[in-house]
Amino acid sequence: MLKRFLFFLLCQGIGGSLGWLEAGSWGACIGASLAAWAWFSWDLWRGVRVVNWLRHGDLAQAPRLSGMWGEVADRARRLVRQGQAQARAGDARLQEILEALQASPNGVMLLDAEGHIEWCNQMAEQHFGINAERDRLQSIGNLVRDPEFSAYYATRNFTHDLVLQGRDSTPSRPVRISVHLHPYGDGRKLMLSRDVTALEQADAMRRDFVANVSHEIRTPLTVLMGFVETLQTLQLSSDEQSRYLRMMSQQAERMQKLVQDLLALSRLEGSPLPGMHEWVAVAQLLHYCEEEARALSAMLNQGDEERQHQIVFPTSEQAQAAGQIAGIAAELQSALVNLVNNAVRYTPPGGRITVAWDVLRDGGARFSVTDTGPGIEPEHLPRITERFYRVDRSRSRGTGGTGLGLSIVKHVVQRHGATLHISSEVGQGSIFSVDFPAARLRAPERSEQCASAGVTDVLRGASAV
Repeated sequence: MLKRFLFFLLCQGIGGSLGWLEAGSWGACIGASLAAWAWFSWDLWRGVRVVNWLRHGDLAQAPRLSGMWGEVADRARRLVRQGQAQARAGDARLQEILEALQASPNGVMLLDAEGHIEWCNQMAEQHFGINAERDRLQSIGNLVRDPEFSAYYATRNFTHDLVLQGRDSTPSRPVRISVHLHPYGDGRKLMLSRDVTALEQADAMRRDFVANVSHEIRTPLTVLMGFVETLQTLQLSSDEQSRYLRMMSQQAERMQKLVQDLLALSRLEGSPLPGMHEWVAVAQLLHYCEEEARALSAMLNQGDEERQHQIVFPTSEQAQAAGQIAGIAAELQSALVNLVNNAVRYTPPGGRITVAWDVLRDGGARFSVTDTGPGIEPEHLPRITERFYRVDRSRSRGTGGTGLGLSIVKHVVQRHGATLHISSEVGQGSIFSVDFPAARLRAPERSEQCASAGVTDVLRGASAV
C-alpha cells in the first residue's frame, strides 16, 4: 500500500512539475489533476483485468501484474488452484465411492423426494431390468410395477424388507429379489436390493429335509411297531410269522439304507478333497456299473427276460482305452452306480439304457447315462439334486430309493472337480452326464491292466458311499 501511495504522489509531482514549467501555478494544478486521472485510469484498467479474469476463472488467462492488483491476482490464482485441487480430490473420492457401490453384490439405487431415480449401480439394473442412463429421473413406480412394491412404497412403512419376483424369473428357474427402502436427507430414499433366491431355496431345502427325514424314518418305524405288536399279541402260524419277520427285515433295511446315505453325505461334506495319488481304472468302474444295472433290472422284472431292460455299455476295448481317473474309488463307484441304477428304476420294462464314456475336446471325459423313461418336467430340474426332493413322491417311494442318491452324486462330482449335467424331455427320456476334467485322467498303463482283477476285488469290497 505504501508503494502504491508513493507512486501516486510521484505521478502527481511529475504532472505538477510539468504544468508549472508550462503555465505557472495554474498549470501545476492542472498537471497534477491530469496525472492523478491518468494514474487512476491506469489502475482501474489493471483492476478491470483482474475482475474479468475472476469472472471466467481460467488459470491460463490469469493476468501477470505487479503491485496490489498483482498480489490480488496471485492470491486469487492460488485460491483457484486450491479449489480445483479440492474439486478433483472430491470427484476422485466420489468416483471411488461409486466404483465401490458398482462392485457391491447388492443393488443400490438413489431416489429423490418424488421417487425419481437419481443413480443406480449395475446390480440394481439387473434386478429391475432398467438402464441407468435411459431411466435416469424416471419414477420408480413406473418401472417396478409389482402391486406389492406399489403398496410397500405407498404405505411408507420401511421397517421391513419386501421380497419380489425377479425380472428374469421363470417356472424352472425362479428368481427372488429382496427390496428395502431407507429414507435419508430431505425426503430422499436409498433402495437396496439383493438376490435371495439361494437363501429361499436353502430354507426350502432345510424344511423339506426335516419333513422328509421325519417321514422316511417314521413310516418304517410305524410298520415295525405294528408287526411287533402283532407278534406279541396274536398266535400266528409259522408261515405268518416268517412273512411278518421278512417284512420287518425289509423295513429295517430301508431305515439302515437311509441312515447310511445320511452318514455318507455327512462324510462327503466334512472330509478333505480327494487327491491325485489314487488312480482307478475306468474299465473297472464301468464293469461294476454294468453288473449292478443288470442285477437290478432282473430283480425289478422278477427274472422275466422279455421285460428286462436293454442295457448298453461300452465294449471291453473301449472301456480299456478310457484309461484311469484320479479319485476315491468308493465315491466314484457310488456316484456312477447311482446314475445307472436311477435310469433302471425309472425306465419302464423293456426300455433302453445307454451308458457311454466319451473323450472331450479339452482332454476331459464325459460319463453319460441315457434312458427312454418318462422324462422330467423342466420345473423339477433345478431342484432334482436336493436332498429328498422327489418328482413323483409316490412313484419314487415305490422304486425303493431314499431320495438322497442324486444329492450324493452331486457332492461326489463336485469333490472330484467334475460337473453334473441333466437334460430331459417329458415322454422322451433323460440324459445324466458327468464331465471329468483332463487333469484327473490319464492313459491306461500295462501294469495296472494286468492288475485289473485285483482292482475289481477292491471295488467289490469298497463300502458304498
